[in-house]
Amino acid sequence: NTAPDLRPTPEHGEVYRDAEYKRLGTLSMLAGIDLLTGESITLVSETHKSSDFIEFLKILDKKYPSQDTIRIILDNHSAHTSKETRRFLDTLPKGRFKFVFTPKHGSWLNMIESFFSKMTRQMLRVIRVNTKEELEERIYRYFDEVNREPVIYHWKYKMDEISEEEAASV
Repeated sequence: NTAPDLRPTPEHGEVYRDAEYKRLGTLSMLAGIDLLTGESITLVSETHKSSDFIEFLKILDKKYPSQDTIRIILDNHSAHTSKETRRFLDTLPKGRFKFVFTPKHGSWLNMIESFFSKMTRQMLRVIRVNTKEELEERIYRYFDEVNREPVIYHWKYKMDEISEEEAASV
């Protein structure tokens, strides 16, 4: 048989991948988007516990001026409201962090979920890694690349055009 081998090759700009998959474990990622600058902030960890969430809050606390209020949209993960998290928040000036929780089954309301989806399509689905450490390094590199040219989301709806009662009912 003289039929050519039609599989993708490195010479054609594509790399052949076999169907083998070896699970190396999981990593957890906490991330946020600064709506004023478009910068994405992340923390990759082995677990998704209160201590990891507190570590992320510490990153944000160091990043922004101490007189600023940091508003975060969150899902209803238990780490966000745990006793450990509340104890940490009590050590900070009152009002330093304000949490807004999305409704259950409403993750699509949180902009970072769209970012995670984009990251999955652009990077995670097309890479192979040999270790969790390599995966962590690739995730941080992705965030560095995205942050080189951050995209600022321009809200169409003006919150100051509605009453507090209307805003609370949304």
